[in-house]
Amino acid sequence: MWNWAIYGALIAGFVAGFAAIAYLLVRTLDAWRAFKRLRRGIGRELERLADLGEATADKVGTATDTAKVESSLSRLRADLARFAVLRQAFDEAEHTFKRFAFVYPRK
Repeated sequence: MWNWAIYGALIAGFVAGFAAIAYLLVRTLDAWRAFKRLRRGIGRELERLADLGEATADKVGTATDTAKVESSLSRLRADLARFAVLRQAFDEAEHTFKRFAFVYPRK
């Protein structure tokens, strides 16, 4: 009778040992897959970061290009000078009209 108890305990021990080894293998395989996904994800993110860095460098290059700004500023100055001349002409005409309206009889 004791032989069956010993054999039963040995069988239960071996089954538990094999179950532990199987559990360890499954967890190791999951960890390996997660590591591979992480490696791929890091590669993609580093590539995206490099693309964003290049885009930023291009934008900085165009932002520091002052030729377009200088040409726009020169056109603005010319337009402001024309506006000042027109404003002065309008003020003179208005002043003349006020003098004429003062003398012109109304109903």
